[in-house]
Amino acid sequence: MLVLKQGARIKISKNNKIVSVVDDEQKTAQLFHSALNTLKGINVFEFTDPILALEHLKINKLDYAVMISDLRMPVINGVQLLKTVKDLNPSTRTILMTGYDIDNSLLQEYTKKEIIDCFLRKPIELGQLLSEVNKQIYKIKNTK
Repeated sequence: MLVLKQGARIKISKNNKIVSVVDDEQKTAQLFHSALNTLKGINVFEFTDPILALEHLKINKLDYAVMISDLRMPVINGVQLLKTVKDLNPSTRTILMTGYDIDNSLLQEYTKKEIIDCFLRKPIELGQLLSEVNKQIYKIKNTK
C-alpha cells in the first residue's frame, strides 16, 4: 500500500503501469488525474511540483508508462522534465501540453529527438486526453 501525504491509503496493483500528470496548476492536475482514473490497467499520479515527479519516476522508473507534463512550470520546464524522463527510462511515453504558443520548429526538433511523443494544446478535451494516453500505452505494448 502507498501512504499519501494526507494519510489516505490506496491499493496499487503491481501489474498496472504508472501514468503521471505534472502541472503546476493544481485544478488541472486534479481534473486530468480524475479523468485518467477511469482507464483500466494504470495507476495514476498527479504532481504540481516537477521535482517530486522526477523523484517518483526515479523510484518507479520500470513501472512508468506515460508522463504528461505542462510546458511552463517553475524550476524545471516541461521539455527539461520530459528529457530527463527519457534519459532515465527511454520506453516511457511522453506527452507535452501547453496553452501557450510554442515554436513549431522546436516542437519538431524535440519530437525528432524522441523527447516528446505527443503534443496537446490546452484547453484539452478529456476525451482527447484519454484517447491519447490509450494510444501511447498501446505503442508501448506493441514495441515489446
